Amino acid sequence: MTHNPLLLLLLDSSGRSAELVKALQKKDLALVIVRSEAEARRWLEANQCQAILLAVSSLQPHASFLGELQDGASPLAVIVAAGEPSVTDAVLALQAGAVDYLEAPVSASRLDGALEKAGVSLRVSPAAPAQTKTEKGCAAIIGNSSAMRQVFSLIKKVCDAETTVLVRGESGTGKELIAQALHYEGVRGAGPFVPVNCGAIPGELLESELFGHEKGAFTHAIRTRLGRFELAHGGTVFLDEISEMSPMLQVKLLRVLQEKEFERIGGTKTISSDFRVVAATNRDLEQEVQAGRFREDLYYRLNVIPIEAPPLRERLQDIPLLVEHFVARFNRLRKKKIKGVADEVMARLARYPWPGNVRELENMLERMVILAGSDVLSVADLPERLLEAGTGPVEQVEELPGEGFFLNDVLAEFEKRLILQALEQTDWVKNRAARLLNVNRTTLIEKMKRFKLVSSSAEA
Repeated sequence: MTHNPLLLLLLDSSGRSAELVKALQKKDLALVIVRSEAEARRWLEANQCQAILLAVSSLQPHASFLGELQDGASPLAVIVAAGEPSVTDAVLALQAGAVDYLEAPVSASRLDGALEKAGVSLRVSPAAPAQTKTEKGCAAIIGNSSAMRQVFSLIKKVCDAETTVLVRGESGTGKELIAQALHYEGVRGAGPFVPVNCGAIPGELLESELFGHEKGAFTHAIRTRLGRFELAHGGTVFLDEISEMSPMLQVKLLRVLQEKEFERIGGTKTISSDFRVVAATNRDLEQEVQAGRFREDLYYRLNVIPIEAPPLRERLQDIPLLVEHFVARFNRLRKKKIKGVADEVMARLARYPWPGNVRELENMLERMVILAGSDVLSVADLPERLLEAGTGPVEQVEELPGEGFFLNDVLAEFEKRLILQALEQTDWVKNRAARLLNVNRTTLIEKMKRFKLVSSSAEA
């Protein structure tokens, strides 16, 4: 061959990787697709590539092949994309030397991050339309309310600081977008932005993900692997769901924040890396400290500069901008031609309390765009749960007490009552209650834990 493709893609026979293939083809990568291990071996005997992506329903039938790819003199960077993800597969993949493990459906940002870790350079297609350009920094955050203007102002003030930032807020409020804005607006914007979801990576793997490991450090550690702290040199590490980190890792993280030095697992060499840490949580870390689940010294080290991500119910005036943005995006992605939104729909959106925040609005609009009966979104396109919840204004305080009150406490109590009502209507079946509230099941469970909501009978 006269050129070497950047990426070799192995598809199994499950037929579940069509969206992944489309996403890769849109990136204008030099791509070769094979459909069996034997075909991949034959191709590799005569050619070279920068990385291999195994798009398989389950990794276990391909574990030997993955080990084979790592046994050569020059181990290949391998990404695993699982159609049926499992913790067992994730552990097997990362211990066997895969640079990343992706769970279906794979978001564009996760795919880009995995390709970057594998050393695959993404080429920009000269024919790419202008509207597909990815905005970065504050421009990627939609909003013009006073609450969001305060966030933007704070980002501009602290983006060049080297101190840690703690982004606090409910699930679905866009905490990662704020972290990205801090990175891209500042002096580190040209460096890597390395996200780590501390709640999504099994505890036994998170240490290896953060610090890396040396060859032979544990079973299946067949090559040295760089950790996220090392990969983030010159850039930013974003530690999402920081409250889920184990006490042991909290101790190690505190040392890294203080010294910017660490050792890979199984290694003795001290490694220095220049990175900034931005952390995020949807929990009250002060309560976690009091409960003994989070180290007090680490909390104060992270909370040097706190930024609050406001819930959507506190920035309702941003809903028209968000609706316009999401409808345009889903028109493009789903090849639809929705021209606008009826006034009554917008009025109902403004009356809804949005327990799932911007993520809930985004998911709802995607569904409405896909199922719309005309080129204008009408009340008939709204999900039933929003119609039921949106027939009146959000609960009002009849008379503001002279001494005032704590707004967040009042809003939290209202949200708690809505969640409790949904649970009681669905006999405490979490999947049904989550659908009624139009939030993810995991979001509902997080809120149930926060509000200490437990069924009097056996839980579903």
